[in-house]
Amino acid sequence: MRLTWLGHSSVVLDLDGVRVLTDPLLRPHAGLLRRLAPRPDPASWNRPDVVLLSHLHHDHAELRSLRMLPGAALMSAPANVAWLRRRRFLNTVPLGEGWTPAGRGVEIRQVPAEHRHRPMPHRPNDAHGQLVRSPSGTVWIAGDTGLFPEMAGIPALAGGPIDVAVVPVWGWGPRLSAGHLNPETAARAVALSGARFALPVHWGTLHPPFVTHFARSWLELPGHRFADAVAEQAPGCTAVVLSPGQSWVAPG
Repeated sequence: MRLTWLGHSSVVLDLDGVRVLTDPLLRPHAGLLRRLAPRPDPASWNRPDVVLLSHLHHDHAELRSLRMLPGAALMSAPANVAWLRRRRFLNTVPLGEGWTPAGRGVEIRQVPAEHRHRPMPHRPNDAHGQLVRSPSGTVWIAGDTGLFPEMAGIPALAGGPIDVAVVPVWGWGPRLSAGHLNPETAARAVALSGARFALPVHWGTLHPPFVTHFARSWLELPGHRFADAVAEQAPGCTAVVLSPGQSWVAPG
């Protein structure tokens, strides 16, 4: 099981011959937001079999990035899939409470998330996480979310222990709005899930225009704060802090 963090919430999972890409943001920027880290190398994300969308906010469902992935099966909540189909994304698969096969023994299912505080007038606001289960292990992709007690039930939904939790730990500004995790609450989420390893995402990547100098101070610290919080709050878990573009192979 190999994970590559492309920056923000974009992660490549290579497991058992299947490539899964989450919330792809593949261009130099997302609307007005600019990328602090370099643009992802196409060699690290090309030809995914499955693309998972947690929700349709512009920094997670960037349409021009999605059009760079014409051969992938695009999976998300049913309301999101219906919206994407109206925009001619036809290779779409709605996710529900059951497992959806992705090939070679890899299965995917939708799980709850709490992220309904910034509704958009022209896109559904259906936000979820996902579980990816394969012979090599199980990954919980939390998606944008706040902390909620039912995170303790994620292993039951997975049918077994969580090997890797992919959790957001910040955003793209100096403050977080409701429905997000900070490094300390993300560590509590990991503790609730019982994950063996945790990869922090949604930090150190995007910033508003014209604030590059100031952005570094509040964008580059959350990942390391998360590692410290995991050591304190979830001692059975190991935080895996990557730089954008860096990969990590999960031990067996």
